[in-house]
Amino acid sequence: MKLNTIKSVGRSDLVNMGTIRLRQPIPTQAIENIDPFVLLHHYGPYEINALNNPFDLGPHPHRGFEPITFLIQGEQLHRDSLGNESIVKAGDVQWTTSGRGIIHSEGPTASFVEKGGTLEGIQLWLNLPAAKKMMQPKYQHVASESFNIITSEDNKVTVQVIAGDYNAIQGKITTQTSVNTYMINMEEGGTINVPMNSLHQSMLYLLNGDVMVNEEIQLLKGENQLIEFNTDGNEIVIISKTKSKLLFLSGCPLNEKVANYGPYVMNTQTELLEAMRDYQQGKMGFLPA
Repeated sequence: MKLNTIKSVGRSDLVNMGTIRLRQPIPTQAIENIDPFVLLHHYGPYEINALNNPFDLGPHPHRGFEPITFLIQGEQLHRDSLGNESIVKAGDVQWTTSGRGIIHSEGPTASFVEKGGTLEGIQLWLNLPAAKKMMQPKYQHVASESFNIITSEDNKVTVQVIAGDYNAIQGKITTQTSVNTYMINMEEGGTINVPMNSLHQSMLYLLNGDVMVNEEIQLLKGENQLIEFNTDGNEIVIISKTKSKLLFLSGCPLNEKVANYGPYVMNTQTELLEAMRDYQQGKMGFLPA
């Protein structure tokens, strides 16, 4: 077995997105993207109540990529122009394939706002190849208890296999490209050897805690929180110094031009203009507020 070497280490500093303040490890000045992943937002934890509800996103469009939500804490309502409506709970994953166009809305449920609570999650944008950017949109929602879980030999680490496979254990999400996605929970002193696909670009993002990776790089919340790996090995080793939560992502790079503006990720500026026109003409469907 050979360890993947580390290509770059990134921060996850707070940025303002309208009225929302969240962490954005991708893109940054240091790391523009990790093909095929073009954006990663870590929102919350927010204390939600009737007087404070910053993460209530009304109907808005997407085209050309897959917006994905990993809900860490709280409860969100998803609605979209395909007619889907679902309550996403902590540990659940919603995987939207926007394709040629979808309109969706998401935010804390009314009952969650009324009773109050903590909301936290990850919003990931996974690019679609040019050949699939205009495919029919799709939506998947998988509940936390439905995922396959792997437990380490020391019983201090669990791996939720979301998409792709982990040593032949399959994820529950159907993907459009070759992608591996794992949510890793570690107790203090836990160790895990994570298998790596040599054809994938890969990264590891720390949501909470303090870990050592390959015994050389420390990830600590508020400091360095993201590692991008080279494709020169077949595993990485993570050792937790405290109770920690990490998101592992890898995918086969598309190696295509990326043009993005607002809620659209396409290959050319012309395609972005077409997306804006199609949305204005109602070609992406309709979703009442």
